[in-house]
Amino acid sequence: MTATTGDPGEQRALAALDVARVPHRVLRHGPVGSLAEAAAARGVAPADVVKTIVVRRAADDYVFVLVPGDRTIAWPRLRALLGVTRLSLADAGAAQAATGYVRGTITPFGSTSTWPVVADARLTGRAVTLGAGAPGVAVLVDADAVVAALGAVVADVTDPEASRPPAPPA
Repeated sequence: MTATTGDPGEQRALAALDVARVPHRVLRHGPVGSLAEAAAARGVAPADVVKTIVVRRAADDYVFVLVPGDRTIAWPRLRALLGVTRLSLADAGAAQAATGYVRGTITPFGSTSTWPVVADARLTGRAVTLGAGAPGVAVLVDADAVVAALGAVVADVTDPEASRPPAPPA
């Protein structure tokens, strides 16, 4: 069992990683205000800071999308993959209600609800960091082990951050 700081979100996330038998190393750092700060604090490239995005498909129906830090969701490709015509980002309150985690700490591991997971294809084959349920805590994991443990669908669902289109309408 992984030692925690006592934060309930962190305890849930790390316990879920242990139960799923996903090898991980806990990374603790102070508050960060940007992707660049998070990458520096974790000692990884920005692409290896995985954002867990909560996407709403319908009322009380969400999906987790694992996105490399230097990329953004390609909405047309994600809609096509999920077979829907409309998606929206969950706002901070809805994301917390759907997962039990505050924005910036969200991970599929230990979420209070189990949602499908889509992982961008660029994550596979390398080590990445994920939020670990509490501010200033992340885990270094093998992306392939994460994909397998979560039963994630792997697909090309992102674009480079620089070509970011506006978020879809709610």
